[in-house]
Amino acid sequence: MSGRGSTGNVIAALASFFIPGLGQLIQGRQIMALVHFVLAAVLWWFLLGWIIHLWSIIDAAMWKPKG
Repeated sequence: MSGRGSTGNVIAALASFFIPGLGQLIQGRQIMALVHFVLAAVLWWFLLGWIIHLWSIIDAAMWKPKG
């Protein structure tokens, strides 16, 4: 069972805590992982990367597969 609060999502959220996008990559969402990683990398230059970093963690924790 995957979805909010599942073990897989908790692990993905923890992974995204360390590297933005890693949690999405673990969940098999390569495009979203790349988006999170690139946006965080670009915005850290302007000291706004923490916003994307938090978004990455929350997105990994709340994701529910379709179907």
